[in-house]
Amino acid sequence: MMLRIPALLTGEKLAQVRGLIEPETGWVDGLATAGWQGAPVKRNHQLDEQAPAARAAQRVVLAALETHPTFISAALPRAVYPPMFNRYGVGETFGAHVDGAVRLNPQTGAQLRTDLSATLFLSDPSDYDGGELQVIDSFATHGVKLAAGDMVLYPATSLHQVTPVTRGTRLAAFFWVQSMIRDDAQRELAFDLDSAIQRLNETGGDDAARTALVGCYHNLLRMWAQV
Repeated sequence: MMLRIPALLTGEKLAQVRGLIEPETGWVDGLATAGWQGAPVKRNHQLDEQAPAARAAQRVVLAALETHPTFISAALPRAVYPPMFNRYGVGETFGAHVDGAVRLNPQTGAQLRTDLSATLFLSDPSDYDGGELQVIDSFATHGVKLAAGDMVLYPATSLHQVTPVTRGTRLAAFFWVQSMIRDDAQRELAFDLDSAIQRLNETGGDDAARTALVGCYHNLLRMWAQV
């Protein structure tokens, strides 16, 4: 499942994150965190994960995720990797790759299985040319270039790339999620069911039917969730 989550950050919070990371001098070559697969095709810069500005910006993004119902429903997060921040200038790119399956949380040392990848756009699309996130599956290449504050969530098993920036600067946050449901098809079914239940709640659907569907939803979680 590939899902756009609009307006994860808006107004003051978006400005706060940009105000923290844009003036920061602790940007390092993206190769510092590239694995053997990514190193030949990765050309960008990242903010040092331990920089005070990065840690402060992480807290803003994590607080937004913790209270966003669509993210919670779609990802069913068990653990979230602390968001990282990258910057693509003119000529910078990240060629086709698949994210590593397991990462170590740099703050806790805990292992995290990367079930979902997320990109939170921090620059407005008018600020740069190129820099499109492309997620490639068996049927098509899906181009993603969202408004500042919008986020895309997609399976970490996906082949994906960032096309070269030809004008301006592209700023984004990126991170991974270990879901309580590791299977993407099961997780998508749970999300669809939860979305239908929420729609029934909004429209005042039949109470008995809603109760039955809520029971089905939670019983599926009991079958599938790893907690």
